[in-house]
Amino acid sequence: MIRQFIPIIFLTISNIFMTFAWYGHLRFKNTALWVVIIVSWLIAFLEYCFQVPANRIGHEFFTAAQLKTMQEVITLVVFSIFSVLYLKEEFKWNYLVGFIFIIFAVFFIFKKW
Repeated sequence: MIRQFIPIIFLTISNIFMTFAWYGHLRFKNTALWVVIIVSWLIAFLEYCFQVPANRIGHEFFTAAQLKTMQEVITLVVFSIFSVLYLKEEFKWNYLVGFIFIIFAVFFIFKKW
């Protein structure tokens, strides 16, 4: 039973790494582009060390479409927290409305029809 939660935990960890790989450098605009590319690739390697097992293990319990949907929801949650706390950007009401629509997508994808 606990094995079903491993994909969620691993996808969350992988998304934290990937968010930093893709957007963490935005606070270091004076750093050479080639440096941030290399650092981002190194961080992305760590992301893959969690993402690949998450999908491998997760596919025992979920379809690929369900795993992808789960990953997208986790990405939005992680990115929302990251953008507010790390990038100091405002979380706007229309972002929340968009996320609510994504929750509807989760419902339709995970519902047994």
